[in-house]
Amino acid sequence: MKQIRRMKKKISMLLLATGLAASASAQLPVELNIQLDNPKGKISPHMWGVFFEDINMGADGGIYAELVKNRSFEFDNPWMGWKKLEHASSEGAYLLLNDQQRKGNKRYVRLTNSAGSKLGLQNEGFRGMGIKAGATYEFSLQHRSNAPGLQVHVALMDEGDQVIAEAQRPLHATAAWSETALRLQATATTGKAKLKIWFTGEGTVDVDMLSLFPLDTWKGRPKGLRKDMVQMLADMKPGFIRFPGGCIVEGRDLANRFQWKKTVGPIDERELIINRWNTEFNHRLTPDYFQTFGLGFYEYFLLAEDIGAAPVPILNCGMACQFNSGELVPMDQLDEYVQDALDLIEFANGSTATKWGKLRADMGHPQPFNLKMIGVGNENWGPQYIERLAVFKKALNAKHPEIAIIASSGTDPEGERFEFLDDKLRAMHIDIIDEHYYRPPSWFLSSASRYDNYDRKGAKIFAGEYASHTTRPNGPGKSTWEAALSEAAFMTGLERNGDVVEMASYAPLFGHVDGWQWSPDLIWVDNLQVYGTPSYQVQKLYSTHKGSDIISVHRDGQPVAGRDSLYASAVYDQNTKELLIKIVNYNSKPMPLRFAIATDRKFAQVAQKISLANKDLNVSNSIEEPLNIQPKQTDIRFKGKTLTDSLAPYSFTLIKLQTK
Repeated sequence: MKQIRRMKKKISMLLLATGLAASASAQLPVELNIQLDNPKGKISPHMWGVFFEDINMGADGGIYAELVKNRSFEFDNPWMGWKKLEHASSEGAYLLLNDQQRKGNKRYVRLTNSAGSKLGLQNEGFRGMGIKAGATYEFSLQHRSNAPGLQVHVALMDEGDQVIAEAQRPLHATAAWSETALRLQATATTGKAKLKIWFTGEGTVDVDMLSLFPLDTWKGRPKGLRKDMVQMLADMKPGFIRFPGGCIVEGRDLANRFQWKKTVGPIDERELIINRWNTEFNHRLTPDYFQTFGLGFYEYFLLAEDIGAAPVPILNCGMACQFNSGELVPMDQLDEYVQDALDLIEFANGSTATKWGKLRADMGHPQPFNLKMIGVGNENWGPQYIERLAVFKKALNAKHPEIAIIASSGTDPEGERFEFLDDKLRAMHIDIIDEHYYRPPSWFLSSASRYDNYDRKGAKIFAGEYASHTTRPNGPGKSTWEAALSEAAFMTGLERNGDVVEMASYAPLFGHVDGWQWSPDLIWVDNLQVYGTPSYQVQKLYSTHKGSDIISVHRDGQPVAGRDSLYASAVYDQNTKELLIKIVNYNSKPMPLRFAIATDRKFAQVAQKISLANKDLNVSNSIEEPLNIQPKQTDIRFKGKTLTDSLAPYSFTLIKLQTK
């Protein structure tokens, strides 16, 4: 018995010792080695950018600040969005006319007021109108009439049909189309206002382009962009903005494709078309979704310039969306499409002595927009794409060898279709290959090393559309912390391979809470507010800390790309003289780390630590709680060339070390 007791005691002591050793081992920090004085390449100045597409009411009803829906009666149903307000009116008091002599905007309304009558129109806006107390709004309309004494009365009404702003003014008699504007100041805030317009006096008046904009637009530009939405982009300091899409570049068929020449020049002459997302998803039908092109190619270029981003336009290559009609333009009729690309370069960069450069100047921008890249095709694939791309490449290289060509690698990041395109595009010596990936978090985590072995001498990569989808295909994607954290882990791989990956952008950019078709999205809005998702917070930390030089981060001689669910990358910023370390802890427990920095440089004694963290991977931001996930900053004191710290569970951390 004594021997048995002694044996049990020895076993207990052994187990205790083993447990203590394991516990001690678990607390030992993981050591990461950073080779600061031996950079492995340069980060592209355009590395982190934004992708814009008019989906989810991103343009009309979104960043384009127009509050009136169907302002020129050009929708398929000309009265969509409008309600006639009749008071003692006679037959024929409201007539919809179509003048084929007018450019772009053909329809208008004729109102005939008889003695004692009062005719009016009411517009519902885009899921209502966002009106803020104290703000000033400008109503304008085009009109013509030989009748003297007519007046226009305008009122904004809240959900209870109470007047919250009103104004009126005479309409001078004119036989030619003329514009009249008046201003209203709101006394209350509502996201669901509507606009009422009354005409008094006796006679007939033709009206068109009935419009309402806030005065407080981005940079105060008349009839411009929604200020808070653009500010979200400017705050990211993006290196580029890709526009106008996306699938709207292709169109459901070629007639519905995006044609940039129809989106420039006078606003009232731009030809409206249906938005291809109007009927794309049966569960999210949006029959009132059209493109007015008030946000056209000129405005896209101007937006890029405003926020310091390189413009990256994408053009149709002669192929409609292959998920829809798959319509092709015959090869012998491709010249028009190629000429559109050549003319776009002239519009962006040409002198004012050229046709398209002069138009740019006439629109208010005599200086060139400094276009350096152009995309040919969006998510196109197959030999039909390659043969059309070859025609574009030959023409563009001959006339504009200074312009880099971006080509599509299709819809998926792997598989037979992708491999075919990757081989063909590299054989063609395409400058930049556009890769897209909408995948679950597990794919992003396992793909952090995707570009480690890509050809350093071949084509550069544009990660043109990516987003981690947590619930698809069984439901709408939600931008959770799980999704954002998996993207942050993947992006360490993009940054580590910044000598191959030229650019990267999340997609889609905007979603309207009452008018979306696709999710998840980076930024959500309603008619009054805007907030960034957890993914936005991740993208912003990367894009505002881009750096200039790629710095190796190793653990036992290997990249930090998933072992023990740790992911890391580092860059050095030559302008700010900062070492920027980005690291993801995809564990449910804290992770102690030691950073050993190989360098002859000296550091300031205090480093900055900026973290995004939450133990609940399902948490997300919302209109009601926009900052559930937001960056938190603390200081870390250290001496010498070694920094020890602990990473919070499920966290993305940026550590900034200032060199002397």
